[in-house]
Amino acid sequence: MNKVNWKLSIDDLDEKDTEKVIKRYVQKEELKPYQAELIKMQKHLENMGKKMIITFDGRDASGKGGTIRRVALFMNVRRYRVVALGKPNKRQRNELYIKRYIEQFPQAGEVVMFDRSWYNRAMVESVMGFCTSKQYKSFLKNINSYEANFFEDGKTILLKLYFSVSKAEQKRRFDRRKNDPLRKWKLSEVDLQAQELWDEFTIKKYKMLKKTSTDLAPWWIIRSNDKHLARKETIKLILNSVPYHGRSRTLDMKVDPQIVRPADKELKIMKKQKRKYGKFTS
Repeated sequence: MNKVNWKLSIDDLDEKDTEKVIKRYVQKEELKPYQAELIKMQKHLENMGKKMIITFDGRDASGKGGTIRRVALFMNVRRYRVVALGKPNKRQRNELYIKRYIEQFPQAGEVVMFDRSWYNRAMVESVMGFCTSKQYKSFLKNINSYEANFFEDGKTILLKLYFSVSKAEQKRRFDRRKNDPLRKWKLSEVDLQAQELWDEFTIKKYKMLKKTSTDLAPWWIIRSNDKHLARKETIKLILNSVPYHGRSRTLDMKVDPQIVRPADKELKIMKKQKRKYGKFTS
């Protein structure tokens, strides 16, 4: 294990470390104009009595949590919530699966961000055996109609984000967690099996996108190997999903198609991978 030096000063930084510090500062400043726009968006939602739900799903170590923190950093804490549900309790296990998520849905003027959403059933729970095959199939069969009932009235904006990281980058991030005392808490039993079960997760990803990306509630795939670009482009996508008042006319709001993909394009890419390599690779 690498030894951590807790007593660093600016004089201890070499040229490479200094470049990293400067790069992080520049990236932090680059996000601020977009974070300021999020405050405007949030105020608009409050004034209009609208609700917003953003789901952050995807593989372990794909950058969901870090992106959520950057989105929420300067927002009005009274008008947003981050929801990260643990294992269901005994009562919840005997109720409709999605009920405990519905209980966390926003009030008028509020934004709720789910750090893993009800789509956990279509990915982690199914791959890891935390639900039965019957429960998994029932979820995929019914979730589109549930979402149609919840969101077709136009009062709630639903934005579904899937963070996609490469297998090599996921491994690099896991290795960093193992050796960093400040990140070890992020490493779970599920994480330790994620690399071995990579292909199984990819198959479930394909099925989930194909079955549950609809005109009403489409999926957006965030290519997250570059954390900073993923964060910036995600914020742009969020801002573009709400026609809020006072939008900046000088800020570049065009989303980078190399970072953000609609589900239909991702599915086409995955199909090509299957034909070429005999399996999905992303």
